[in-house]
Amino acid sequence: MAISTQLYRFKIELADISRSVYENLDFRVAQHPSESLDFLLTRVLAYALNYQEGLNFSAEGLHNPDAPCLSVANPFGGELLWIEIGSPSARKIHKASKAAKKVKIYTYKNPSALVEEIKSNDIHRVEDLEVFSLAPAFLEQLAGVLHRDNPWNLTHDEGSLVLSVNGAALSGELLRVTI
Repeated sequence: MAISTQLYRFKIELADISRSVYENLDFRVAQHPSESLDFLLTRVLAYALNYQEGLNFSAEGLHNPDAPCLSVANPFGGELLWIEIGSPSARKIHKASKAAKKVKIYTYKNPSALVEEIKSNDIHRVEDLEVFSLAPAFLEQLAGVLHRDNPWNLTHDEGSLVLSVNGAALSGELLRVTI
């Protein structure tokens, strides 16, 4: 029997003090059967932390490995913002850097391995890449309180994340990784 896709709803009261963004977000995210909870939660956090008009999850989900996980389309072609999750290949990062004005990577894996992958390859506009890391322990705590319907209060300030979820208060750091 095949594992089915799980659908989660997120209602996030976002206070992103670093960017002066205060929004009430309400969206659904499908978890592909091959997708880990860490990947899913990192996608959701990256969406909230980059929220802006036009930000979308990939229409093809994980079925198209060449598509961005999250993006903002440029009305004149290409992408204004391309966001990857996890540890994308150097080839994909290079492609993203050529196709988008800005590229961000949010990893929940070993950021040192990702930086080595980036440094050991010829990547277009590598100096403009932004790489962020979430601690596995923080994501593990968050996975422990994940439900099908998730009302969250998320505050982000200078890399500090405070999340109120179902009466639990979680805190973590969003570390900017130097390439």
